[in-house]
Amino acid sequence: MNDFQDQLAAAINQAALPIERKWWHTATVYQVYPRSFCDLNGDGVGDIPGITSKLDYLKSLGIDVIWLSPIYKSPMDDNGYDISDYQDIAPEFGTLADFDRLVSEARNRGIGIVLDLVVNHTSDEHPWFVESRKGPGNPFRDFYIWRKPAADGGPPNSLKSSFGGPAWTLDTLSGEYYLHLFSTRQPDLNWENPAVRAEIYKMMNWWLERGIAGFRMDVIDYIGKQVDHEIVHDGPHLHDYLQEMNRKTFGNRDILTVGETWSATPGSALLYSGRNRHELSMVFQFEHVTQQWDEVFGKWRSKPFDLVKLKSVLGKWQYALSDDGWNSLFWGNHDLPRAVSKYGDATGYPVESAKMLATVLHLMKGTPFIYQGEEIGMTNVPFTTIEQYRDIETLNMHRLHIEAGLSPEEFIKGANENARDNARTPMQWSAAPYGGFSTGVPWIEVNPNYPKINAEAEMTDETSIWNHYRKLIALRKTHEVIVYGTYQSWLDSHPDVFVYSRTLDGERLVVAANFTARDLTVELPGELRLSGQGLISNYELVDALGENLTLKPYEAFAVLARTL
Repeated sequence: MNDFQDQLAAAINQAALPIERKWWHTATVYQVYPRSFCDLNGDGVGDIPGITSKLDYLKSLGIDVIWLSPIYKSPMDDNGYDISDYQDIAPEFGTLADFDRLVSEARNRGIGIVLDLVVNHTSDEHPWFVESRKGPGNPFRDFYIWRKPAADGGPPNSLKSSFGGPAWTLDTLSGEYYLHLFSTRQPDLNWENPAVRAEIYKMMNWWLERGIAGFRMDVIDYIGKQVDHEIVHDGPHLHDYLQEMNRKTFGNRDILTVGETWSATPGSALLYSGRNRHELSMVFQFEHVTQQWDEVFGKWRSKPFDLVKLKSVLGKWQYALSDDGWNSLFWGNHDLPRAVSKYGDATGYPVESAKMLATVLHLMKGTPFIYQGEEIGMTNVPFTTIEQYRDIETLNMHRLHIEAGLSPEEFIKGANENARDNARTPMQWSAAPYGGFSTGVPWIEVNPNYPKINAEAEMTDETSIWNHYRKLIALRKTHEVIVYGTYQSWLDSHPDVFVYSRTLDGERLVVAANFTARDLTVELPGELRLSGQGLISNYELVDALGENLTLKPYEAFAVLARTL
């Protein structure tokens, strides 16, 4: 066997042992996109004092952890994922003093702050890259990935940027190319250089000493890349680097670490999160997202929604990490469309389908992540022109896809469904102008449905999506079967209904959901015909299940029963 197979076999062998219980198993995480969350100073951009002002809102929802998208100093070519100073705050977001106050005020409410760790690349304005650009003799040259031109003077190889075009840009002063797997202004760091790793670990410890609760690690599966072999994900030293990072920084701290890993499989997830691997708490995987993308145009032309495939993917991950490792549970984030628009029915049954999606996700095994606004049912934006978009990926891809033959109308349709700006419109706090986000003109348009969909209205309505999320978060803290129960899927081939059970210590939780806008009746297996306690429903509570189950449009509920 090769090294990867040996590591994977060792990780799988650990799966027979009971899961070691961690505080974040019962936690619910809330992602804040600072630019769009709450603007306290009226400049149209969200800020850290704005986040602090909403801590009581998050506490009342039941949130345990806030994950902040990047707040570091940055020229904002990619909205903060291009960092020019890892140890300072972007002025539009506030100051280090503002951040320290946020950490302190959050801790007073029992909430931890998780930072976004972006260490695959920096901004081209980072001092390391400024020095690196001065020539091959500079001591910082090897902090980045530089290569001589190919024989024809072109890029060293055929690697492509995730934002479109070549992943190499020629630096005319030195005559060499530098690597950027994202924007041209996001040069990739050279993780093969021990000095780079040492600087990153020093920076991580600096933040840990400020009292943060952990890190979400941006595209962390890229750091082991070997560009000369055109290996981008899962390079041969990836896990060596993560284990070294663990030893040098957070390994002896009781914190949460989550790796963004677009390439992860159920097998490789155990390498990241297995109990004896000494790497991360869990990873974000995106198989349930990418299986809906078109083979040619990717997310810019979606496939029709397929519940059978979705159930298969989610179930596969539940089974793979049932006894070791840990799952992250999420429908959306700052890179993905709004959950109710993607998987539910934002026009016909917005409330019912949003509650249904929350029920299905939060009662699985893993740590749930809520993206800001998801808890009130925020939807995708109805932009009609490319000029309304702000995201660098969307703007670049618009040009490339039009050149490749996609019509402008098709592209806008795809962007309305899947572009990153769907998640980045301002948080809708109230029916006040700009949704109560700011007293100034926001950096991106507010979704025009804010007078109807906003937090102020939902918090006072017992039947709201917000209160449904609140109940789900509370259930995770009071029922161990939700946290540690064994997952079992049922009716796998049914195209419209999602049914699964969770079992622990003589208790069985049955979750059923209708993913359509029509009434449905299905026959239940004998093992699920039981009586018990109705825990939650988006219609009336259900406390008994017979041979036939009738579900209203987008109905979802959970029943808890004793099996012994």
